[in-house]
Amino acid sequence: MSKRISINRLQVAQPIYELVEDVTAHLDIDTNQFWKRFAVLLSQFTPRNIALLNERLVLQQRIDRWHREHAFDMSAYETFLREIGYLLPEGNAFEISTRHVDAEIADIAGPQLVVPITNARYALNAANARWGSLYDALYGTDAIAPITNDTVTSHYDPMRGQQVIRYCRDFLDAAVPLNNASHRDVVHYLIENGNLIAHLAIGDTAVLKRAGDFAGFRGNAEAPNSILLCHHGLHIEIQIDRTHAVGSTDAAGIKDIVLEAALTTIQDLEDSVATVDAEDKANAYRHWFGLMKGDLHADFDKHGTLQQRHLNKDREFIGIDGNPMTLPGRSLLLIRNVGLHMFTDAVLDPDGREIPEGILDAAITMLIAVHDINGNGRLRNSRCGSIYIVKPKMHGPREVEFTCDLFSAVEDMLSLTRDTIKLGIMDEERRTTVNLKECIRAAQSRIVFINTGFLDRTGDEIHTSMEAGPMVPKTAMKQQRWINAYEQSNVAIGLACGLRGRAQIGKGMWAMPDRMADMLQQKISHPQAGANTAWVPSPTAAVLHALHYHQINVAQKQHELRDQPPAPMRDLLTIPLLGAQPLTPDNIQLELDNNAQGILGYVVRWIDQGIGCSKVPDIHDIGLMEDRATLRISSQHMANWLRHGICTRAQVFETLQRMAVIVDAQNSHDPHYQSMAPHFSDSLAFQTASDLIFNGCVQPNGYTEYLLQARRRERKQQCGN
Repeated sequence: MSKRISINRLQVAQPIYELVEDVTAHLDIDTNQFWKRFAVLLSQFTPRNIALLNERLVLQQRIDRWHREHAFDMSAYETFLREIGYLLPEGNAFEISTRHVDAEIADIAGPQLVVPITNARYALNAANARWGSLYDALYGTDAIAPITNDTVTSHYDPMRGQQVIRYCRDFLDAAVPLNNASHRDVVHYLIENGNLIAHLAIGDTAVLKRAGDFAGFRGNAEAPNSILLCHHGLHIEIQIDRTHAVGSTDAAGIKDIVLEAALTTIQDLEDSVATVDAEDKANAYRHWFGLMKGDLHADFDKHGTLQQRHLNKDREFIGIDGNPMTLPGRSLLLIRNVGLHMFTDAVLDPDGREIPEGILDAAITMLIAVHDINGNGRLRNSRCGSIYIVKPKMHGPREVEFTCDLFSAVEDMLSLTRDTIKLGIMDEERRTTVNLKECIRAAQSRIVFINTGFLDRTGDEIHTSMEAGPMVPKTAMKQQRWINAYEQSNVAIGLACGLRGRAQIGKGMWAMPDRMADMLQQKISHPQAGANTAWVPSPTAAVLHALHYHQINVAQKQHELRDQPPAPMRDLLTIPLLGAQPLTPDNIQLELDNNAQGILGYVVRWIDQGIGCSKVPDIHDIGLMEDRATLRISSQHMANWLRHGICTRAQVFETLQRMAVIVDAQNSHDPHYQSMAPHFSDSLAFQTASDLIFNGCVQPNGYTEYLLQARRRERKQQCGN
């Protein structure tokens, strides 16, 4: 337990107090001023925060009671939801007015990374993933061919290397084609009178089919070591070095093709982290501070060698006019705060109670970002002077309005111009989905982001309609009417509200980081749907997903979809009930096995090691990126089937015990891992997984955070930290 500093009637944990001292040291606000203003902020917004949470609870109770008392009828159900204020009246058409938005959000379509900010190395890797090697991404994954032993060792496979080179030449031919020639036939590139000239093996020359694709170069114009091209707003760099191991074997001397990939990165304080006390929060905030100051670094051992990672510098080129040009070397960073439902003991109010964690996040993350606004750091994040905050798990427009009012108060507290703080709305709760237009209206001068997120949205879908009946198997959920309506309406409403050219319309995460061939085949559906960004799990995945934005002109696609209507409300409200669909005992057990194994595999790392997001092997040993969103859907699904008698309590408990043995075996290589079997009652992780299912119906909105936080704190106390 941290020592507490008493200031302005607040009890501030020492790690948080010291952090604020460090952050304010070079700002026109001192520590005492900050905490005095923060105390006022708390007094203004805590009662509203609590009232909004109570509104959630009351609405859920009324919906539960309605389902218990009525046979389902869509007309009656929709009328009921309007009567209780769950469905709100929709206002007139409007367009957002957000200003001073960086091009990475407003104008250019490309991948978006989400990364736990508590791991400095990962945070830096993601921030530096603005540019990535296409050669490496193809060679080191199954994107073009199955992984072989040579792929993952130091032995170079020349046959695989040639596959990569051919793939990349075909990509260049599709994205930045030459006039009546192929990049496969080029033996030398040079710049002449501001144009790119390609010398071909047959002795002829060729130029780009679209001269405007050429953006710049490095080195000598007659023998450049880098060619910069641009397509759909994304840059492509052809790197040339005839002394390089790869370049020396290439006719044109090309050693690599580097793509502009992760245009934006969400540094996450929420679902992908396990921050349960003041020390955890201070560590996370300090990493954000390092990113905003540009001096964050990470020391780590790689193959027996100590390495240090820093933020990449901007990239310098010579423009087509012969003058120097600079391109950003890093992703534009957003930060995801926690939702309204989270409370923290990092600061206690005058009555000794925990405070809303989202209010603390807002004040401190924005205080830190003032360093970027003021240009105090080595590097700049926003070139437009904006701070980008993603806010999760808001339920409807009143909670969006609360968040915008909170941001305005923080701007006043920090003497920032109104609307400096931009808002990303995560469309991941049912009450936001069915009122999305009004949610956007409530943030119309701040909004820079809406997205769909299948996992949390499904978790809330199940919990909201828990009493309606048993749900379809999880594997069938993506084929249900509501999910298709949800994905369509998010884009349609975003475009109708004027997000095109001002904000991002995003799609969800690809959860299988080792299945890049499948990602290349399937994730192109996101830009095809009109989304100008989508989440990826790694820098490598960002490079490969960037290929989709060269294949699809998202700006043109959004123009084509501008008049597409949202899906009918009845489709959005269609509950994914099992109905008369037959389930065999084997079907039921397989679903229980899959859910239980995933829950245990994630929870054991969360509770015992404080890992909030990781690649967890599923029951078939396929690595899946897991965070609290995946946990929410799995635990709510099992709770739903238990509630409606699809399975029994004894069956679920037996499944958990059997799956714990499998999870223990999957983690046997980890020296820090503590087994759950056979002493299940001694394992806090096993107890937590059980409670998430057996008490799932009474967890507010089906959230997993409350049980996870309590048990992780208990585990840390057991370990003496």
